[in-house]
Amino acid sequence: MITVYAHRDGSTQCVEALDPSWLRPGSGVLVWVDLKDPTPDEGRILSDTFGFHELAIEDAIMEIHHPKVESYGEYLYVILHGIDFRAREHRFRTQDVDFFMGAQYLVTVRKHESRSVGRIQQACARDARLLGEGPPALMHRIVDTMVDHYRPEVDKLRDRLDDLEKDVFSKRDPELVRRILDYKRDIASLRRVVLPQRDVIGRLARREFVQISEPLAYRFRDVHDHLVRLSDEAMYFQDRITSLLEAHLSMVSNQLNGVMKVLTVIATIFMPLTVLTGMWGMNVPLPDFPGGQRLQFWWVFLMMLGASAGMLAVFRRRRWI
Repeated sequence: MITVYAHRDGSTQCVEALDPSWLRPGSGVLVWVDLKDPTPDEGRILSDTFGFHELAIEDAIMEIHHPKVESYGEYLYVILHGIDFRAREHRFRTQDVDFFMGAQYLVTVRKHESRSVGRIQQACARDARLLGEGPPALMHRIVDTMVDHYRPEVDKLRDRLDDLEKDVFSKRDPELVRRILDYKRDIASLRRVVLPQRDVIGRLARREFVQISEPLAYRFRDVHDHLVRLSDEAMYFQDRITSLLEAHLSMVSNQLNGVMKVLTVIATIFMPLTVLTGMWGMNVPLPDFPGGQRLQFWWVFLMMLGASAGMLAVFRRRRWI
C-alpha cells in the first residue's frame, strides 16, 4: 500500500498519487511517500519515479537488515529498527523501517504496521508544519518516536529480570534454565539492534551528510543520547543475565553435590554392615558370643549399630555432614 502526503502552498494533504513533477528542483512541493508491504508493481516507484540505486532498493525490499546509513549523493538511505508491538510473546522483537531522504522528499519502506509511522501520519494530517519543516525534520520526528517506544519495552524487560532473579534464588524450577536462555536471547537481540542504531544516529548528529543542517543535528543528538542510555542498559542486562545463569548453575551444582554427599554417606555406612552380614552368613564356624545361640543375632546387630554410630560420629567431627 502506498500513502502519499504532499505539502504545497502552506498546507499538507494526503493525495491519491505522486506527480513526478513535484520532485523537480524548484517545484515548491515537499513529498512524503510511505510504502507498507509494497507489491512488486508498487515497489517500482522506487526505481522508475525516484531513480534510487538498485542495491538500496534491494535492501529496502528485504525484510531484515541491520541499522545503517549510506549516502548516494543527492539522498540518504537509512535503515533503523522499531519495536514490533505485534509480538505476543515476551520476546524482544524489532522490525526495520527504511528511509530514503532527499531535499524535497522522504520515502519510508516497511513490511509491517508501525506505530511510529502511523502516529506521524496522523500528526501530518492535523498539522501542516510537520512536513513543511522539510524531509530531514520529518525523518527526525519518526526516528524520535521509534526510539521513544523502546523505553516501555526496556522497562518491562527490566521488571521481568527482577522477577527472574527472585525465582532463581527462591524456586527449584527445571524450566529456569530455558527462561534464562530466552531472556539472554532477548537481550542479545536488543544489543544487536541498539548498538549499530546508536552509531547511525551518531553519524547524523555529527553532520557527516550535507542533508542534515546544524539545527537538525542538535535534534539527532538528543535521540543519540537516548540510544546511548539504551545501549548502556543493554550491556548491564547482559552482565546481569550472565550472572543469573552462573548463579543458577552454581545452585544446581551445590544441590547435586548435597545429594551425592548423602548417597555417599549411606553407601559408606552400609559397607561394613554388608561385610558383617556376609561373614555371619557364611557356612563356616564363627566365634560364639556369650548368651547362647539365641543371643548371637543381637550381638551382631549391636556390632552393626555400633559401627554405624561410630562412622556417623567421625563424619560429624570432620564436618563432612
